[in-house]
Amino acid sequence: MRKDISNQLSNIVLEREEERVRRSEYKINSLILNRWSSRAMSDAEELSNEELMPLFEAARWAPSSVNAQPWRFIYAKRNTARAEDWNRLFNLLVDANKDWAKNAAVLIVVVSKKELEYNGRVLPSVTHQFDTGAAWENLALEASSRGLVAHALAGFDYEKARRDLDIPDEYDVMAMVAIGKRGPKESLPLKLQEREIPSERKPLEEIVMEGHFKQERN
Repeated sequence: MRKDISNQLSNIVLEREEERVRRSEYKINSLILNRWSSRAMSDAEELSNEELMPLFEAARWAPSSVNAQPWRFIYAKRNTARAEDWNRLFNLLVDANKDWAKNAAVLIVVVSKKELEYNGRVLPSVTHQFDTGAAWENLALEASSRGLVAHALAGFDYEKARRDLDIPDEYDVMAMVAIGKRGPKESLPLKLQEREIPSERKPLEEIVMEGHFKQERN
């Protein structure tokens, strides 16, 4: 009983600490508000399939146009017998991202199919990137709910990814994702430690427009 109460109090304190960092204009689910793209991950901990696959399962249930499900995920784990897979994905990263992503337990390349099948025809998919973004968000929220870090990044060689991973032309290379268990910010290079805080967002009045598009004020 005391342990349960202690855990509840710890969760309340954590929520209050996070609320001091981020405040929404309207009340929303705390899982959404408190998800953020940390870079600090533990290089001493791996992710088992039992820990990793639920993230892909969450992504699988994202909505998509005519249920085409254009998303695909190519992953590699650190410190496994398949070291060549990890090296192949890790070497796609720019040096600045290698500095912190080396501690990730898993690297993922996200790709998206540019065509869909509908009524027996193959058609260009106008929304495939939008749909794949929804799948990534599902993955990120599931990771956050489990106390894991899921950090999407664009700092990698897209053409090298296509070549080295044998990605067909009918797929767009969208992004990479680094996933791992949380680590101390001191594990990061000094220049990144200062940035290891949840970022803010633009106010609603800048992104929500009633009736027609409104130009941003400089």
